[in-house]
Amino acid sequence: MNVIVFGSTGMVGQGVVRECLLDPEVLRVVTVVRAATGLAHDKLREIVHADLSDLSTIAGELAGLDACFYCLGASSSGLAEDAYRRITVGLTESVCEALIAAGGVRAMVFVSGAGSDNTGKSKVMWSRVKGLAENYVLALPFETKCVFRPALIQPRHGEVSKTRAYRVLYALISPLMPVLRLVAGKHMTTTETVARAMLRVAKNGASQPIFENHEINALVT
Repeated sequence: MNVIVFGSTGMVGQGVVRECLLDPEVLRVVTVVRAATGLAHDKLREIVHADLSDLSTIAGELAGLDACFYCLGASSSGLAEDAYRRITVGLTESVCEALIAAGGVRAMVFVSGAGSDNTGKSKVMWSRVKGLAENYVLALPFETKCVFRPALIQPRHGEVSKTRAYRVLYALISPLMPVLRLVAGKHMTTTETVARAMLRVAKNGASQPIFENHEINALVT
């Protein structure tokens, strides 16, 4: 299986790339990044491309792929709804349109987040916008398409969030992780678990369109 990862420099994306490189069934891993990361591996093809709203110049690189793991996201903090929508929905549309035009991709696994609302009724801006992106993905003509809604994600292999506020939060709660797992295990997962679950559905298909946090965990237990 040949896969492509968008958002590979984020915390979830880092975990996904790691598990893909370790999986013997994954033959090639393509990542699209805004700046070179320095990561090197025999199976890895890193494409530096600054503008994800226009993938026409790298269209040839999108052929021959079987699955897409879309881990790209941004914090809504300080953003107006239109700006957040351009990032969250607009870039999703751009990437998916390019992949469909290239052909070959049969599985799309989209990472959203716990609390996202695809009914359009939420009064919380980010929740509504995430829901719009979810609905867009689930309406696409991929053989397998599904949405993951992880909640509190524990980094397992040195993955680091690109959002400063999240890095501070993880530093503060890290000593409390054992207690949190005991009292709120249903709402916790790990980068390793999310990545392995994404690979599972890409290989075997999705039994449902949306996987909440505890359902993500159940995929690899």
